[in-house]
Amino acid sequence: MELAQVRLLVTDFAACYRFYAEVLGLRPQSGSAEGPYEKFSPHAGSAGIALQDRASMAEVLAELGETATGHRSLVVLRVDDLDAYCAEITGRGAEVLHGPAPLTDRMRVAHLRDPEGNLVELQEWLLMLG
Repeated sequence: MELAQVRLLVTDFAACYRFYAEVLGLRPQSGSAEGPYEKFSPHAGSAGIALQDRASMAEVLAELGETATGHRSLVVLRVDDLDAYCAEITGRGAEVLHGPAPLTDRMRVAHLRDPEGNLVELQEWLLMLG
């Protein structure tokens, strides 16, 4: 078994596409900025994030036609230099809600939201000293 992707159901596909491609800098697979589907990949690793237009998925699963409420997901992305990456993405329009700050003695994190309200956690893994 292999994890192919985490797929987020969104109502404003274009805004979310821009966020993941232009703000976070993930690589789109096909360039389908208007949807109804697009997969994004980081520059390293094999995991991916996909966007799926909620209305098109509601044609398959009717209950998805209801308005999404609450936090339903947390996308986690690992970066090498959290401070530099946060500075880079805020310059492209991201709003960091928390951090960069330590989460544990081995990890620093920052949190933000995509245009649909999905939480995104940025992680910097730290080496154990001594």
